[in-house]
Amino acid sequence: MIILASDHAGYLLKEELKKFFNKENIIAIDVGCYSREAGDDYPDFAKAGCAKVLEDPRNVGIFICGSGIGMDMVANRNPKIRAALCHNEKFAELARADNDANVLVLAGRFLKPKKAIKIVKVFLTTDFEGGRHARRLKKF
Repeated sequence: MIILASDHAGYLLKEELKKFFNKENIIAIDVGCYSREAGDDYPDFAKAGCAKVLEDPRNVGIFICGSGIGMDMVANRNPKIRAALCHNEKFAELARADNDANVLVLAGRFLKPKKAIKIVKVFLTTDFEGGRHARRLKKF
């Protein structure tokens, strides 16, 4: 299951991703926020998203705020979350293949929807390679 979370600055990009998921018949759960109005604080939605991601090991999150930095910082405070702020497809590939990231973080103010969708596609279709990478993850 894909878990979506954003603050007000990531809301529009999140809505574009929801359109893409609907078109592709991909089920996603939106834990908020639900408008562009300022006052929706990213820590609240990052925490809600993390809780939902951890309900099932097959879940992955896509969290969006203005720069992506805030969501990334909050999500990574949870020791069972491996969030990766990705600005391009290669970062998304490496986040999954090398680091088994379970949360993709996007910068809502810096990514066009078309680019974000490309990044999301790579993130969702790349498998963890294991091997030496698994050894490194155990050191977290």
